[in-house]
Amino acid sequence: MTFRTRPPKPPPPGTLASRADKHRCYEISVQDPVAEIDMIDMTYRVLRGKTATVLREDFCGTANTSCEWVRRRTDNRAVSIDIDPEVLEWARRNNVARLRSSQRERIDIWKTDVMDFRHGKADVILAMNFSYQLFKTRAELGTYFSRAREGLADDGVLFIDAYGGYESCRRNREKTRLEQFTYYWDQAKFDPMSGHMLCYIHFRFRDKSWLKRAFSYCWRLYTLPELREMLDEAGFSRVTVYWEGTDEETGEGNGIFTPAGHGQDDPAWIVYISAEK
Repeated sequence: MTFRTRPPKPPPPGTLASRADKHRCYEISVQDPVAEIDMIDMTYRVLRGKTATVLREDFCGTANTSCEWVRRRTDNRAVSIDIDPEVLEWARRNNVARLRSSQRERIDIWKTDVMDFRHGKADVILAMNFSYQLFKTRAELGTYFSRAREGLADDGVLFIDAYGGYESCRRNREKTRLEQFTYYWDQAKFDPMSGHMLCYIHFRFRDKSWLKRAFSYCWRLYTLPELREMLDEAGFSRVTVYWEGTDEETGEGNGIFTPAGHGQDDPAWIVYISAEK
């Protein structure tokens, strides 16, 4: 079953929503490139005993993570790939343009399908924010994993994130209040026969105006066993799942991810996965 996404409805003129930049709102509410690069940088050093230099960010969107990568070290280089020309142009104007000239020289942006990219080898490839789930069959996703492996240097590592728990398999709307707006993650539809989901991101502002369906996702929710099996089948030598620890005072996640052989039956969880070539 394939769900149809509903097009966004423009907010009324003169409202905070009408003046908001949906890409910046997404970065504020969804991304944490500093913490993400911290984890990837450290994990690669642990796995390979050296520092990564070349990072490829698949499904890069605003290239926020790539920009953080080239800021880290003067020899770091990033390759940012996305098929959407609008978001890539936003990335150039808003994120890449804010880099120093020496940093801009070390980031390459490509408008192409990640399946077709065949330029150079990377120490690290990222497919974050569950973006790979747009491949709705095991055959398609397995092909992507195989091609990502081909794009890695001999000691390269692919990093992805994944989510699950029983709350992920049902209609659900979760809100997070931030300083400038409230962020909504809306799981609008789920088909247990196919694993297909329809999800939206909405933003609600202080004047009660909305950016409804600012982002839409129609994808398949893969399980951890499926992902581990497909990565093995793609030829990766070792696949590791990193589970988040728990803050003893709050009972919530503490932001520290460590290798795990077993998970917890939490209602909702997010993990990182490394796949070594």
